[in-house]
Amino acid sequence: MNSESNAPQKKSFGREVVELFRFVLIVLAIVVPIRIFVAQPFIVNGESMVPTLENGDYLIIDEISYRARDPQRGEVIVFRNPTNTTQFLIKRIIGLPGEQVQINGSAITIMQADGTVLNLDESYITTDFSSYGTWNLNEDEYFAMGDNRGRSLDSRAWGALPRENIVGTTLLRLFPLSHLALQPGHVNASEVEVLE
Repeated sequence: MNSESNAPQKKSFGREVVELFRFVLIVLAIVVPIRIFVAQPFIVNGESMVPTLENGDYLIIDEISYRARDPQRGEVIVFRNPTNTTQFLIKRIIGLPGEQVQINGSAITIMQADGTVLNLDESYITTDFSSYGTWNLNEDEYFAMGDNRGRSLDSRAWGALPRENIVGTTLLRLFPLSHLALQPGHVNASEVEVLE
């Protein structure tokens, strides 16, 4: 009788293992492609984007949007550092392909390819900074800066950011929960562009 009562348990246990294995395969088949091709986690390391993003903020990065459209001025992006492509950085797009970026103290002026001149009105900047320089962007090059300008190593130091280095844009800030936000830090270009 003992062997007969154990037989259903063995079959039941075997079915449970098979079902668990199937479940794990299905989860992996769904999660892994999403993680590789659609979105990935990113933890902010440093103070270059304060106060918009704080050190330790846990973000989800949208990797798919820029396959359908170009990055826009004012968007917060994650990219491979042009001087060390194993390092990922997070900054805000200031200049777009074909533009000239001029920084005079804390004033940023953009000369667009069509000759239109824009002065940036960046309400998200809360600290004073002083930089000087002019950068000309080629096709598929961007100019990116941290919001904490005095504590940011960005395009002012390493120049233009190649389009191919851009991984994605911020989709969601998950942690800390008190700062949960969709597209944290994004501003529309119309909010920062002021015609001269």
